[in-house]
Amino acid sequence: MKGTIIAALASCILATSAFAAPDIDKDYVKSLASPGKTVLVVEYYDGSGKVVDRKGFASASGYKAVSATDIQIDDKTTLHLYGVEPCSGEMVNRTEGYSGSCSGFAQQELQVMLRSAKVLFCRAFVSEQNAPSQDATCYGYYNYPGSLDSVDMLEDELVSLGALRVVKNPDGSPARADLEKAQRIGKQGYGMWADPRVKGQ
Repeated sequence: MKGTIIAALASCILATSAFAAPDIDKDYVKSLASPGKTVLVVEYYDGSGKVVDRKGFASASGYKAVSATDIQIDDKTTLHLYGVEPCSGEMVNRTEGYSGSCSGFAQQELQVMLRSAKVLFCRAFVSEQNAPSQDATCYGYYNYPGSLDSVDMLEDELVSLGALRVVKNPDGSPARADLEKAQRIGKQGYGMWADPRVKGQ
């Protein structure tokens, strides 16, 4: 019981503190790009929104989605996109040609975003720093010369695509109020929301 309370408190602190951090510097994120590699940087923040540590990684083969909401950094550490989840059970989206598990669809979409990113820039609360699974929010830098040059939050994109949805707190409020607009977009019929069964969950 004590562990559950501590975990709940930690989640509340992360939800309020991680987003007290300054807006990301998109030019800085873009500057981290390295030819032929995917760069991943994790910044750790204290309760006042100050960066207290930073870890950097680089991979020639990119990073892997090991679940609908988890990104494997190495054999010891994964980053967990907190406050979001796939729908429950199975789903069908005829427009996108998908029929299968909700978690499988979300993992597939997350992997597309990871594979396309030149830089992955993530933020976590300092208490997560040494945990094997670290709650975080992540951004990707995407660059296709002549057509796209943007830094986008992974959770925002995945929720608006209907791959993930916002977790509800026990009182019914959203765990990620910053993603409510993205969820309204997703509910217009994208991803999981094309399946009427999901709307009833």
